Amino acid sequence: MSTAADGGFEDPPAEVLVKAAAAFGLLATPARLHIVWALSQGESDVTGLADRVGGTLPSVSQHLTKLKLAGLVRSRREGRRQVYLVDDPDVVTVVRLMVGQLAERAGHAPAHPVRLRELGA
Repeated sequence: MSTAADGGFEDPPAEVLVKAAAAFGLLATPARLHIVWALSQGESDVTGLADRVGGTLPSVSQHLTKLKLAGLVRSRREGRRQVYLVDDPDVVTVVRLMVGQLAERAGHAPAHPVRLRELGA
């Protein structure tokens, strides 16, 4: 790793930047970001997530599959249901910080649920 010329932080290795970019890329859609936001507040099944974010079951399921493959969420079986939760507490921190700050700047309370339909997604 190299040191910044001004004495700041050291640059991360290229492979770390690639992984970070991939994670941010997956969160770059309002639908997936909303799903991770919802899961950061507690686990849920696909039906509960679809109701909360305003998406269809197939759409939310596809988003969950991508997030799961990336290691951002995981699932566990609870009877006949698949229950999803955020797999990485650091992802929860980043999402809550970003969404909370932007909501505050816009004059909105971050606890106010925003439906995907309201975002044009």
